Formats: sequence, C-alpha cells, structure tokens
Amino acid sequence: MHHTTADAGAPPHSAATENAQAPARWLLLAGIALVALNLRPALASVGPLVSDIRAETGLANAALGLITTLPLLCFGFLSFLAFGVGRTVGMDRALGLGLVLLGAGTLLRGATPVAALYIGTALLGVGVALGNVLLPALVKRHFPNRSGLITSLYSTMMGLGAAAAAGLSVPIAAHIGWRGALAVWSIPAVVALLVWLPQMRTGPTSNAPSSHVAFSVLGRSMLAWQVALFLGLQSLTFYVLLAWLPDLLQSRGVSETAAGGLLALSQAMGMVGSALVPLWAGATRDQRAIMWVLALLEAVGIAGLAYAGIALAWLWVSIVGFVLGGTFGLALVLLVLRSHDAETTGRLSGMSQSIGYLIAATGPPIFGWLHDITNGWRVPLGFLMVVLVAKLVAGLPAGKPGTVRASN
Repeated sequence: MHHTTADAGAPPHSAATENAQAPARWLLLAGIALVALNLRPALASVGPLVSDIRAETGLANAALGLITTLPLLCFGFLSFLAFGVGRTVGMDRALGLGLVLLGAGTLLRGATPVAALYIGTALLGVGVALGNVLLPALVKRHFPNRSGLITSLYSTMMGLGAAAAAGLSVPIAAHIGWRGALAVWSIPAVVALLVWLPQMRTGPTSNAPSSHVAFSVLGRSMLAWQVALFLGLQSLTFYVLLAWLPDLLQSRGVSETAAGGLLALSQAMGMVGSALVPLWAGATRDQRAIMWVLALLEAVGIAGLAYAGIALAWLWVSIVGFVLGGTFGLALVLLVLRSHDAETTGRLSGMSQSIGYLIAATGPPIFGWLHDITNGWRVPLGFLMVVLVAKLVAGLPAGKPGTVRASN
C-alpha cells in the first residue's frame, strides 16, 4: 500500500480535515523548534565561563576540558542507542525524556559539589543525544516533503540557542555567579517540555526490523558511512573553533571582551548558514555544488585566520561561522534526503552521530596539542585544512542522489 499526498481529486472533506489538524501541526512545529533551541546552550555556556570556573574550583585545564568533551563522548557512545529508545517508547516520548534529562542535568551543574558539574554534564549529554538523533527522524515522519524547510527551522534554532548561551552567560554570571549562569539554561528546557507534552501521548508506532539487523545493513552501506564521516568532520571543526577561537584571537592582541564578541559573531553567522543552506539543499536532488561552494568559502576563512592581519578578523570568523552553520544544516538534511523512510532516518541519524561525535571529540585536543608543540596557530589551522579536504572527499559522494535502506 502506497501513501500519497493530497491532490485535486481528494474528497471535499479533506480540506476541512486538514484545517482541523492545523493547530496540532503548529503545536508540533513549535515543539520541534523549542526542543532544537535547547540542544546547544548547555554546551556553549561553558567556554565563556571557564576562567571563572577555574578560579573558584582550582580545576586543571585537562579537567576543565572534560566538561566540554564529556557531552561529545555521550553523543558518540549513546547515539547508537537513542533510536532504540525511541523505537521502544515512541519517538515523541523519548524526546520528552531527553528534555527531562537535559533540564535536570543543566540544573544539577549549578550545585555546589564539583562532582555535580560532571554528573550534570553527563546527564544533559544523554538528553541532548536523544534530541540530536530523533529530530531528523521526526522531520522525515511528519514533514517528508518539506525536509529542507523544517531542517532550516530547527538547525537555526540550535544556532540561536548556542549564540544566546555564548553571548549571555558572562553577563548572567556577573549577577548570579557561574553556577547560576550554567543552571539558568534549564529554564528553556522546562518551557520546551511543557509545549512538547501533547506529543507524548503517541506511543511506539514502528514494526521495523531489530536494531541489530538495521544497523548491520547500514554498516554495509558506503553511502551511510559517507554521510557519517561528513557529519563528524564538520562537527570536529565546529568544536575546535568553539573551544579555541577566543584563545587564538586573544593571543594576537584582541581583548577578552572583543574575542567573545567575535565568537558570538561567528555563531550568529552560523545561524544564517543553517537557515539558508538547508533550504538550498532541500530544493535540489544533488547537493555536490553546495559542497564545493562551502568548501571554497571555508578554505578562504581558515587561510584568513592563519595568514591575514587581525584587522579583518571579523570577516574571517564570519565566513567560517557561516560555513560551519551551513555544513551542519546540510548534514542534517542529508540524514533525511538519503533515507527511504523515517525508520531509516532515525537509524542513519544514530549511526552518523555516534561515529561523527566520536570523531569530533578528537578535534579540540589534537588542535591544542599542535598549538603546544609549535607555539603557533598556523600548523593547527593547517590541520583544519586537511580535515576540510577529508570532509570534501566524504561529502561529494554523499551529495549525489540516492537513498540508504535500513531493511531489506
């Protein structure tokens, strides 16, 4: 039996039915947007507060770095399991569970014991992993013909959450301390959960093959691996710059405040990229031209950071921010466009994000190690150029029309 979209030959009552469903549709869209808004603030709020956390707790840089890498490790090790949770309890309920864990973990980070900082970070990492994996599958299930538009919406909301946390955490900490500035980001999670509650009435809907069967099929698909590598290498560069860009700029004479402003600018330009590129990608069957345009822009931005004067730093961080937002949005669209159905999207999302975030977690320490041994930034930025070439090698085949199937 084939599912078809409504057409001119539909019965007269179909328009009335569609109108009756419109409020529920808008509520679902609002829920997706609010879930997405919550997937980055807990990560982006740490970097600007590192000096405050270090001063009060006395934690070493390696221990502080773990606060950033722990969520990435959670994403990597748990994303394989996230779709299984969604299949067992229903994707909508699993997303609600993710919001509960995200809110609880974020709030716990504001508690006094230093251990709470790590326990809370691990909890919220599990919650974010559920959201990361299940949102693309929900888009495929509810909006199969508008994947570019809806992906543009939620990837932009993710960028907005990151930019807000990066820009507001320091001013908030000036009034309520760094613990309060970390914990305050639990409030949007509570709001999102309240809006999402009506969706949680939906239970499991899938009678798909077992996770073992589906993942073994995906593991034999070259296309699935190409999508996973593209997402992972894109995320590696994003998290490297999130962690190191302010330090790079300050070492060249930019003030701490200005460096934070430039990081916020890059995040804001990322929102533009994550809004526009998925729309472009969703409007065409072949995404290879988009890959080339973004790769050339990224090369210009990285070269500018490596060799050009600091006077144009605003331009280079804007270009790199736009590209990273755009490539992230493109990776999310590929999860939908290269999947046969919502079931496959969820499994491809789980596989890609498990592999991808484990790759991404290696980026910041490698970049920092290269900086330490060379006492400069050009070799580490050269490493990002190598990553860019690898991303293009993986991305170009993934940009060709085609789909992965998670079952025979």
